[in-house]
Amino acid sequence: MKKIAILDDFQRVALQSADWSPLATRAELTVFSDHLDDQDALAARLAPFDAVCLMRERTPLRAELLERLPRLKFIGSNGARNLSIDVPAAQRLGIQVSATSGKGNGAPELTWALLLAAARQLPAEQASLRAGGWQTGLGVDLEGSTLGLLGLGQIGARVARVALAFGMNVIAWSPHLTEEAAAAHGVTRVDKTTLLRTSDWLSLHLVLSERSRHIIGPAELELMKPAAWLINTSRGPLVDEAALIEALNRRSIAGAALDVFDQEPLPTGHPFRRMDNVLATPHIGFVTRETYRGFYGETVENLLAWLDGAPIRLMSG
Repeated sequence: MKKIAILDDFQRVALQSADWSPLATRAELTVFSDHLDDQDALAARLAPFDAVCLMRERTPLRAELLERLPRLKFIGSNGARNLSIDVPAAQRLGIQVSATSGKGNGAPELTWALLLAAARQLPAEQASLRAGGWQTGLGVDLEGSTLGLLGLGQIGARVARVALAFGMNVIAWSPHLTEEAAAAHGVTRVDKTTLLRTSDWLSLHLVLSERSRHIIGPAELELMKPAAWLINTSRGPLVDEAALIEALNRRSIAGAALDVFDQEPLPTGHPFRRMDNVLATPHIGFVTRETYRGFYGETVENLLAWLDGAPIRLMSG
């Protein structure tokens, strides 16, 4: 019997999100709903397992940790890519790393949930109503305002379609975006400086890489309008977190709506948990019922293929 660990099942839904029964006579499943950051504790927890199943980037598996897990031979990761896994190190150690497909609607839908909540001050209005109060402030109109998209790939293009339906002016920039590609989505390509200076709402939709890390830093935040909001449902390190906190404290921008952070789970004492101009959610862009069914269903398929010695959808390094 192989021993398989399912990590970071925060909602305790992994076993209900897929049919794991084909593994019943071949493997012993252990589900962990808590999260460990301490590497010694994590190494001790994972030492008995032949395979681990990850939910996205919640638990990083770096070379130093993988080298402490000689029994580990399979990593089942959800999603097409996972930068928190040292795939070359895993390959060197003889560990197969599988990938899954995924739905593309979660992040753009949450982007709009955050943007609309910020525009209409929903957290403050709900708090007032529950406390016995009534209206507390003025919302802002989306129609006629400018949405700036930093990235116009699959997710950015979905966000753009909704913005156009709201009657917003949509502009975009990314290092390789052309005017023709932008126009195909009804969007105007601008340079980066114009994007920052013009946007009432700046939404980030880039893949995190060494080139895109901190693509929004002190200089970029300084260019933004005092009334502008920054929305990030992509990856936390796209933004220089310290610079963003400083800008929010100085009120040089109006606010930030964030679903992703440098460190996750977000530390309990983090400023984002208490700042009144931050609307924050705990990385739930992909946390939907249908997405989980797809992720875990394909993970089961990959595990069965691994046990059978059959071809697996492998994650590239």
